[in-house]
Amino acid sequence: MKYVLMIYSNPESWGHPIFLRTAEAAAMTEGERAQMTTQFETLIAEIAASGELVSVEALADPVTARAVRVREGAVVATDGPYVESREQMAGFWIVDVETPERAEEIASRFPDARFAAVEMRPIMGSSGQEM
Repeated sequence: MKYVLMIYSNPESWGHPIFLRTAEAAAMTEGERAQMTTQFETLIAEIAASGELVSVEALADPVTARAVRVREGAVVATDGPYVESREQMAGFWIVDVETPERAEEIASRFPDARFAAVEMRPIMGSSGQEM
């Protein structure tokens, strides 16, 4: 089953990997940040080698976002993040795994899960039968 793992963060400054731009990471020693990066790179290599990694995309700074709405036939596009929130989506990963537990295990190994959130959602096929 495919899952999208969405990375959310409230960074001090935008950039990727987002987990290195959090206040918590800034408070770590260089060695702790390097260890966290190594653990992340190990995870990426593992799920790529196993065939579980389908796709990954980082998103640009939320200030570059545009929200498009149609109200009473009129198109209204506004600048900035589309939601009022401290945390913003930084990127997403698509994994194809055997069980929900495996998807959760992968999500828990993202450094971002230590500081913010990694949201996990099943991806429905066109038939919707997965749900």
